Amino acid sequence: MSQETFEYRYKPGISPDTLLKTPLGYTREIADGMVIERDVAVAMRDGIKIYVDIYRPEHATGPLPTLVAWSPYGKSGPKGGYERFENNGGVKPEWISKYAGFETPDPLYWVQHGYAYIAADSRGMWNSEGDATFWSEDEGRDFYDLIEWTAAQPWSNSKVGAAGVSYFAIVQWQVAALQPPHLAAINPWEGYSDSYRERAKHGGIPEIRFMPYWLEGSRYSRGRVEDVMGMIEEHPFFDAYWKSKAPDLSKITCPAYVVASWSDQGLHTRGTLEGFKQMSSKDKWLEVHGRRKWEYFMRPDNVEKQRVFFDRFLKGVGDEILKWPKVSIEVREQFYVGGTRTESEWPLARTQYTPLYVDGATSTLVTSAPTAAASLRYKGIDGRALLTHRFEKQTELTGHMKLKLWVSTTEGDDMDLFVIVDKLDANGTAAPFCYFSVFEDGPLALGWLRVSHRELDPVRSTPCQPWLAHQRELRLKPGEIVPVEIEILASSTLFHAGESLRVTVQGCETYKPKQHGPEMKHGPLRNKGEHVIHTGGSHDSHLLIPIIPEKRA
Repeated sequence: MSQETFEYRYKPGISPDTLLKTPLGYTREIADGMVIERDVAVAMRDGIKIYVDIYRPEHATGPLPTLVAWSPYGKSGPKGGYERFENNGGVKPEWISKYAGFETPDPLYWVQHGYAYIAADSRGMWNSEGDATFWSEDEGRDFYDLIEWTAAQPWSNSKVGAAGVSYFAIVQWQVAALQPPHLAAINPWEGYSDSYRERAKHGGIPEIRFMPYWLEGSRYSRGRVEDVMGMIEEHPFFDAYWKSKAPDLSKITCPAYVVASWSDQGLHTRGTLEGFKQMSSKDKWLEVHGRRKWEYFMRPDNVEKQRVFFDRFLKGVGDEILKWPKVSIEVREQFYVGGTRTESEWPLARTQYTPLYVDGATSTLVTSAPTAAASLRYKGIDGRALLTHRFEKQTELTGHMKLKLWVSTTEGDDMDLFVIVDKLDANGTAAPFCYFSVFEDGPLALGWLRVSHRELDPVRSTPCQPWLAHQRELRLKPGEIVPVEIEILASSTLFHAGESLRVTVQGCETYKPKQHGPEMKHGPLRNKGEHVIHTGGSHDSHLLIPIIPEKRA
């Protein structure tokens, strides 16, 4: 951790007794060919005890590899959970057993294939002792201790893997960066790796709906839980507190099968791809899809791929994975329409980054920089600017986009910019895409920026991916024109001739779901008067797009 320090703010937990069916206490049973031990106490390095459930084959013939799933969600709470979402989140009931928890591997499947499986309640959650923190380096240290405890058990072959979606993936980045000696492989499946940039403050704008909703459902504790919303208020910039929730990904060296999606923008898309890019693992694979998160994780053919990976690195058997492409991506056309292609690296080395310049006079994106100065104006509170570009030939865009704008405001001292990228068919109708885990009518890609947070990190920024420093605010004066660079989160989309790309810039939310499910909202916003986008002449406002030429034979 940085030499900077911080103190956690806590709030009382909610008693888990309202949901737990049985009181805390060790039990052992045999069911469905499994030895199931519940409420096994594991001491952390400071003496605090956490509790885990262990599933093992009833008739094991030798030492076992182990998969561990770590979260605050409750190992003994209600199973499943996908029924809360539209169409069960895409997960078919026959895909999982009664033992499967939300966003986790199914214990029955893995035990039947010769593994032990551990479901852990993190420190301070449910019956585990101590005070709870979330997505933190502290959790990583506890997870480290559990891995090493597992490797020392008489039934263990000393090889431990970590698996799971979302939270279960986020903590994998944390623990893998600490390099536990017996962590043999990880499978982070859609989990962000920088809580500030990818969850709490998109472009510096606070997210105020999904975060509080999640936190209220994650307070089942006999102790105290981290008051995240209070900490966000106390730590508005990227300081030691946020660094503790953004592990040094370059320290990850264990084998990794990383699965990301284009369809979880605003949550896991960016951080999962950054995890793959920045980790130092020699044996690493990336798969990126554009589909429902939980459906893709639990789909039987993908569960088999997970087993191929873990068999190799936890059992030392099978060489199929050695034939896998290093990178596999889905190039989308619209919701659940697209094709998968293999690549050898990410980002794609053959990317041709191409600017499309904003022509304020025609509200279009054009290939040559306009010489005449012009501007686009919209009401900061509820207006918008629309920019379109029609493709004359088939074009694939895969990777990050960057929107550079010269902007000013007529009133106030700040601006919140919400950017949405859509694909329009030949008739001008927006193509729908899978979005935020469950929705079927989402955008192609998103970006955000609070203009006072426009300062870039000069070391981490690249020409195609701006990296915001988030160290201070640079407020505006009315009429002051400033350049801003907005990261458009990575995506992959195929445009046919006659189809168009549309960029919307506005001062409020860009997407309102029509279905039931998780939802993002930002605020309080800082928009007053009119926003002005300046184009042409010395104001080189443009969208940088990642054009992918066809592979050579």
